[in-house]
Amino acid sequence: MPLLSLILWIAAGSLVGGALAHSLTSETSHFLMGLLAGSFVGAAAALLQRILMRLSGGKLTGGSLGLVVGLLVGRLSLGSFEALGELPVEARISLFFGVPLLLGCLGWTVGMRKWKEWNFPFLSVGREESFERSRLLLDTSVIIDGRIADICETNFLPRRLLIPQFVLRELQHIADSPDPLKRARGRRGLDILKRIQDHHDMEVEILDQDFPKIKEVDAKLVQLAKQLRASILTNDYNLNKVAQLNGIRVLNINELANALKPVVLPGEIMKVRIIKEGKEQGQGVGYLDDGTMVVVDNAKQYLGKSVDVAVTSVLQTTAGRMIFTVLKEDADSQAQGAQG
Repeated sequence: MPLLSLILWIAAGSLVGGALAHSLTSETSHFLMGLLAGSFVGAAAALLQRILMRLSGGKLTGGSLGLVVGLLVGRLSLGSFEALGELPVEARISLFFGVPLLLGCLGWTVGMRKWKEWNFPFLSVGREESFERSRLLLDTSVIIDGRIADICETNFLPRRLLIPQFVLRELQHIADSPDPLKRARGRRGLDILKRIQDHHDMEVEILDQDFPKIKEVDAKLVQLAKQLRASILTNDYNLNKVAQLNGIRVLNINELANALKPVVLPGEIMKVRIIKEGKEQGQGVGYLDDGTMVVVDNAKQYLGKSVDVAVTSVLQTTAGRMIFTVLKEDADSQAQGAQG
């Protein structure tokens, strides 16, 4: 599409330039010069369009206001030059066009950089941030994980999700893998996408943008997020870090799951089934329903049994949460000893 847009702009510029030259003179050389000049103007317009399309609404509005103010100030300031006396025609023409253009460029630059400081309702930073937060790019890992479908059904996410074609191609490649495990994961991802598309409150948009010079899918996703000013929804730890280093907002499913786990306080009593031995002597290890690991002191003898334990401390890590406990009878004995 960018190439087609460039061709259309150049063609339109050539036609306008040729028609204008033909209306002024019938000489063929002038007509060709008009076509050439129009082509350059069309190419410049296409480049300007591409630059403006990458700008946020706030920057574009702020820059435009600055440009208008600069042009007005420049035009009004020309009155002071008339008081200097008679000037050569060339100097007057240069001042007439140069001063407004110079001040207009200055206004555009200042408006682009200072628009966030202007307290205008239509230049609200909150609207800009809201727009960026409403655009979510999905990566392969979060689709295969599957929990995204459950989250969509809770209506906590924006109604519109963006999935690049290169992510779909990677998902299809995994689904066609000769490895049975990878093939099952890929097909699960495709089923999850179908489930999200079938949800009546969600809209899934497939994006055609690609970056042929970039080989890695994660790098393409980061580049696309920067181009669209979108956020990335993932559960990939490495992609999370790389995106954050590039100034991209990341929503991590694993971090959300950890944040939603029930709060456990020291002294709280819970029942845990001891599954295996711990790293330290005498320790037993169990798991809560949400997968949180529970380490129990002196519980090795209760392997395969459920016991009541008292929480002593909670350790939160990037990989998850660990709860350290002691047997309830040991906690009661320590409490009675402290009272005695």
